[in-house]
Amino acid sequence: MTLKSPSRAACTLVLGTVTLVATTIFAQQLVEPQQTDGAVTQNVCAMVSKYHINHGRIDDALSAKLLDRFLEVLDPQKLYFLKSDIDGFEKSRLDLDDQLKQGDAKFAYDVFNTYRQRVQDRVAYAHEMIDASHDFTIEEELITDAKDLPYSESRDALNDRWRKRVKLDILNLRLDDTKQEEIADRLHKRYRMLERTINETESFEVLEMYLSSMTHCFDPHSSYMSPQTLEEFRISMQLSLDGIGAALRSEDGYTTVAQIVKGGAAEKDGRLEVGDKIMAVGQEVGEFVDIVDMKLSKVVRLIRGKRGSKVRLQVQKGDSGDTIVYDLIRQKIELKESEVKGEIIETMDRTGRQARIGVINIPSFYRDFNGAENGIEDFKSTARDLQNVLVDFRNDPKGAPDAIIIDLRYNGGGALSESIEVTGLFIDEGPVVQVKEPGSSVKTYSDDIEGAFNEPLIVVCNRMSASASEIFAGAIKDYGRGIVVGDSSTHGKGTVQNVIPVGGNVISSFFGQPKDNGALKLTINQFYRVNGDSTQNTGVKSDIVLPSLIDHMDVGEASLDNALAFNRIEPAEYGRLAYVNNDVISRLQNASQKRVAANDDFKKLEGDIAKYVDRKNRKTISLNESKLKAERDADRPADDKKKDDEEEESEREEGPIFPESAYNDELLNIAVDYVEALRGAATAQR
Repeated sequence: MTLKSPSRAACTLVLGTVTLVATTIFAQQLVEPQQTDGAVTQNVCAMVSKYHINHGRIDDALSAKLLDRFLEVLDPQKLYFLKSDIDGFEKSRLDLDDQLKQGDAKFAYDVFNTYRQRVQDRVAYAHEMIDASHDFTIEEELITDAKDLPYSESRDALNDRWRKRVKLDILNLRLDDTKQEEIADRLHKRYRMLERTINETESFEVLEMYLSSMTHCFDPHSSYMSPQTLEEFRISMQLSLDGIGAALRSEDGYTTVAQIVKGGAAEKDGRLEVGDKIMAVGQEVGEFVDIVDMKLSKVVRLIRGKRGSKVRLQVQKGDSGDTIVYDLIRQKIELKESEVKGEIIETMDRTGRQARIGVINIPSFYRDFNGAENGIEDFKSTARDLQNVLVDFRNDPKGAPDAIIIDLRYNGGGALSESIEVTGLFIDEGPVVQVKEPGSSVKTYSDDIEGAFNEPLIVVCNRMSASASEIFAGAIKDYGRGIVVGDSSTHGKGTVQNVIPVGGNVISSFFGQPKDNGALKLTINQFYRVNGDSTQNTGVKSDIVLPSLIDHMDVGEASLDNALAFNRIEPAEYGRLAYVNNDVISRLQNASQKRVAANDDFKKLEGDIAKYVDRKNRKTISLNESKLKAERDADRPADDKKKDDEEEESEREEGPIFPESAYNDELLNIAVDYVEALRGAATAQR
């Protein structure tokens, strides 16, 4: 079965996809507009009006929404700006649209520079409060929901909010049995890092925040990408970059080597080690640039570069403290941790018969657009990698698996073309997704490749499975090709974005265009399942729902500001397959519910969920030590479960494909039940 490259237009569509207070040198430098800002701003406005699915108008209504949005992005908890600051900004409430159309983004820089000064003021006060005495026996509370909280009228009122904030910081560490002197050290370090991060914000980041705040007024997925962000997006889609192959982290102002990437330049050279501190970076020619206290993203940009070129690193060794200079040649680094992976797990059915379940994790729907357009035969692609795993399953010495689990948990989407090709691996020709284009015309994207893998299929999703994940899950469900298991529904993102070079047009490919002005990721279409339903807001409903903390978090599309509405169109012509029927679904649901109800881990999880929901609805938190301790003790299981979920997501990127857990065990049980149900149905039919 050979995968065929879809049209260029389909390829470029993308779905989805932080005691001593010293004013640093950065604090003396205002963040100022750049020469290119005017052209970028005007072009972004024109492109939004022309290409956005709703042809967004840049008018007074947009201006008012933009002001509120930008202030919320900078100060969501209302901890920095004073009411007098807001009153000053309000004078421009209905003028921002006119400024934008004229290419004037100075307002963003004025607001950000005020914000940065307020951060410095607040951090200075926080350091005082860290070293101050606090009474942890009095009854007082901190308001945690800032939505209806007014901005502070005075500096004294804002100081009181910060006194309570720092008091809560101290309380949490005290309740973790942290020693008093360590509490102060950790909090001073935390607030120094906060100030450093804000002080190192660059001009392009301010413009990006401002223009993205504007596009978010139309829908939550349209955004402006600076050239730097665009490069990160390119890397995430093609799963490769040019560099030295070392993962870095920032530790108290130092850039430290966190990991050496297998097969990279650093591993092949053999001298750079985990724990080494990079003190300065130099290119092939010129002086070293001191990177101590430099923002990590800027350090990364200095180290990355053209494949085959030299980078010089001044390194302080972690073991000896000696400073050594290493010359490394940059090379292509493949991000294999983020590609499709699979394994066959052997388990038992109820009769003691061995069952083999193929588990495949798809972290995203990635595609090397540049490689595809340039005719590179082995360009990186989700569908190609998935096909290779499926072929390996078929050729396994012990035989092919009895069923396949496709794990899309935390998969936020990617390329539309990849979702079509991935679906095509499991259905033998037919429509996969419908796309409603400007002017209300509907285009159907089909799998036109003969042949498909026919093992029983289980698709696992959660509320973080979005966009391209929902196209695949929806098609599998509509065709009756397999069952969907997981949270009550997927994320609910039913829109299509195109990445357009700023100054380009909707059919431009940003990989072949100059990137000096960045790109606009713009919502231009809505997609629909073959049954005519949009996934917008509602997502794809699971056939079998398993208990999940994430399912109770505000993470779905419906919780986002300015999300588009759900609607329907006419269904496409397609034929259902014989892998699923209501009787099979009912039997699988009943069997799973009985196991979950009897499982101690799931019982504990249900209690944790109830505690989490109760805590989520609270508007305040106690600053009385004994009372907060009691609340924390009661909430601890939910906190631990949330941490477990976060660790599981990290494990999926770095560790086992399918780590042992009650949840994953139940997925295997469902897979075995499904195989048995299909075998029984086949026997009965014969």
